[in-house]
Amino acid sequence: MSLLDRFRLDGRVAIVTGAGRGIGAACALALAESGADVVLASRTKEQLDTIAEQVSAYGRRAVVVPCDVNDTANLAALVDAAATELGRVDIVVNNAGGSMPQPFLDTSERAFESAFHFNVTTAFALSRLAVPHMLAGDGRGDDGGGAIVNISSAMGRLTDRGYVAYGTAKAALAHMTRLMAADLAPRVRVNAIAVGSVATSALEIVLQNDELRAAMVERTPLRRLGEVDDIALAALYLASDAGSFVTGKVLEVDGGIEHPNLELGLPDL
Repeated sequence: MSLLDRFRLDGRVAIVTGAGRGIGAACALALAESGADVVLASRTKEQLDTIAEQVSAYGRRAVVVPCDVNDTANLAALVDAAATELGRVDIVVNNAGGSMPQPFLDTSERAFESAFHFNVTTAFALSRLAVPHMLAGDGRGDDGGGAIVNISSAMGRLTDRGYVAYGTAKAALAHMTRLMAADLAPRVRVNAIAVGSVATSALEIVLQNDELRAAMVERTPLRRLGEVDDIALAALYLASDAGSFVTGKVLEVDGGIEHPNLELGLPDL
């Protein structure tokens, strides 16, 4: 087997949340291009259908499950679809998440808890449902095992005004990754990606403003914004045998930033 063969995922099955666009879609397509069949989840069926067509173009199978993962009652359907329609569960990419920045005193208790639920609880709940299938091997004649990749954020370690809910949630997701890795070793690896500024719809306002975009690029050591494929390639490494000696780690894919590259400009209280 060549080194590049260790990135192959032939015969494996992945579940990807938030897979209709952006980072989630790119991760799903990277896994499919490397040989995996994929269960695609997001709220918008039309977006998922488009990604499913691209998965099929790689000769892989895609199962579309439109749902809101914020309602954890929907998560069992993702695992059931993988096990029933595709025969197994090997990989979970917990990509769904996010929350809008708000000044501290404008962040309600409900908003704070909602950010935690969307970014942390959903990843925990889906992983908990998937792990028994990973361990069982689903009749493959092997000892079972798998890989979980959580999509975190650079704001889980950096500081700036307006991110008390989102940053706290992503920091919790990063440390949950380490704790899950300890619980699930040696048979299931758990890692995370701390994402920097990536050109997706979440940055649409910035991308349409040349001045703001230029400022972000200037404050990024690698002098560019990230592309979704930058994150997808990291997810492929962590999900595949290429990353087989990596668990409990948070891979920072952020262009080298050590400070936020776009300040919200919130005033002193």
